[in-house]
Amino acid sequence: MAVQEVILAEPRGFCAGVDRAIEIVERALAKFGAPIYVRHEIVHNTYVVNELKAKGAIFIEDLAEVPPGATLVFSAHGVSKAVQADARARGFEIFDATCPLVTKVHVEVAKLAKEGYEFIMIGHKGHPEVEGTMGQLSSGIHLVEDVADVARVQPAQSEKLAVVTQTTLSVDDAAEISAAVRARFPKVREPKQQDICYATQNRQDAVKLLSPQVDVVIVVGSPTSSNSNRLRELAQRLGTEAYMVDSADELQPAWFEGKGRVGLTAGASAPEVLVREVVERVRALGAVSVRKMNGIEETLKFPLPKGLKLDDMPAPGHIS
Repeated sequence: MAVQEVILAEPRGFCAGVDRAIEIVERALAKFGAPIYVRHEIVHNTYVVNELKAKGAIFIEDLAEVPPGATLVFSAHGVSKAVQADARARGFEIFDATCPLVTKVHVEVAKLAKEGYEFIMIGHKGHPEVEGTMGQLSSGIHLVEDVADVARVQPAQSEKLAVVTQTTLSVDDAAEISAAVRARFPKVREPKQQDICYATQNRQDAVKLLSPQVDVVIVVGSPTSSNSNRLRELAQRLGTEAYMVDSADELQPAWFEGKGRVGLTAGASAPEVLVREVVERVRALGAVSVRKMNGIEETLKFPLPKGLKLDDMPAPGHIS
């Protein structure tokens, strides 16, 4: 059996926060000229980062690498209070591309901390979003990565305890860890709306629908992309072979042997151009039809920061 059909998950690819972050860098380049400095990869996608480098963006981790008076963009993942203060002290022109859904978590942490709350954060150690959220406070926020961590965590008190979540986790994993937190700390305060973002949820829901219909799932996404990794893991958990690729060049013909139907999705930081290239490569392996699943149409858009709303300036050539 050769590949007959490619089924595209819907929705897939860029979310509103990623769209906004990339546009902030492109508009800053158009307004101020190169170079524009960006702290950390603007979004976790190799293609996007390389395209922006070619236009004049310089990606750094240490603010000491940025010359005085330069324009600096914070990545979509958010930064700690210490990084914000350091950037202000160095006198940079700053544009914050933090996803508004991550900012919402930061605001909630600041508000509840003033009321005396400690926090349990569900997330992956070392991920820049987790470092940014935990860095909103100097103490009193404790990271748990799995259910086992919940048994070990030692907050100073449990009367005022709140839980927050990295926005790009597996919905099912986060629910399981949250249940363990509730079981150990019955009075824990949970967010009114879950912290996992709409785009992460929608892409995972689409993979749940896609996986039973196909013989193999391909996820377009970079290794550093949390939400892309979760899509691959989810398909595998549902019993479907799944692979993640940064580009069509990484596809292995052996993955498609005996596979009549290929499911294809993309993480929230992966551009559609990469999906199209994967489709073409799978067509070359024999696929005769490509169809889209029915799915949620995402229409959310986030406003740009002040200083970049250039009504009189044409929009830059956007990565798509």
